[in-house]
Amino acid sequence: MEAIVLAGGLGTRLASRLHGLPKPMAPVAGRPFLEILLNQLRRSGCTRVLLSVGQQHAVIQDHFGAFFHGIEVDYVVESVPLGTGGAVRLALAQVREESVLVLNGDTFLDADYAAMLRFHASEGAAATLAVVHRDDVSRYGSVTIEGQRIVGFEEKGSSGPDQTQAGWISAGTYVLSRDLAWPPALPEKFSIEFDFFVPEVARLRPAAWKVDGFFLDIGIPEDLDRAQTELAQFLA
Repeated sequence: MEAIVLAGGLGTRLASRLHGLPKPMAPVAGRPFLEILLNQLRRSGCTRVLLSVGQQHAVIQDHFGAFFHGIEVDYVVESVPLGTGGAVRLALAQVREESVLVLNGDTFLDADYAAMLRFHASEGAAATLAVVHRDDVSRYGSVTIEGQRIVGFEEKGSSGPDQTQAGWISAGTYVLSRDLAWPPALPEKFSIEFDFFVPEVARLRPAAWKVDGFFLDIGIPEDLDRAQTELAQFLA
């Protein structure tokens, strides 16, 4: 199992909590958040991780080095910010396996990643997205699922102010085929969800891997605070 972890986030909204650290190194219960993700990947059977890094990449490289608890760690350094899509496309060029797991470096999802890879293979999809159910999707935006496939995306806040709507959201965790076909018109910097998955959904028909495990995005201070206690069960 190989994984790409998008660890180049600037953490602008968390600046007061990071004290100069890159966002994936945000301290959670005494250890960097990225360390929690890599330990989770190790327990899932992952043997190689590509860390997509940008500004302050030396902080991450100095901490993890070339190996972390038996996982081979390689680095894909963005000389300029490429967005999530540009970062994934750059890292895919260094993937060795036919399919690769992709994680956001500021999101935790309690999922069976080995099972997700098997599901991806069984579906014959070019892309599989992990999705979780939420009673209110207004913060995230939602996905429309038919059978095992995603057929549409709805922008966050589209249900209108003061309205809540339950549904499935993307958990920011994907399995992608190494030879994924990118539209030629894509710029160097782009969002993998908004500039690729959304406009290409009819062509891609991504598979939907439904997960009922714990999900937390630490992108805002309130959720980083929640992580200090709610991620305790995953720190082994």
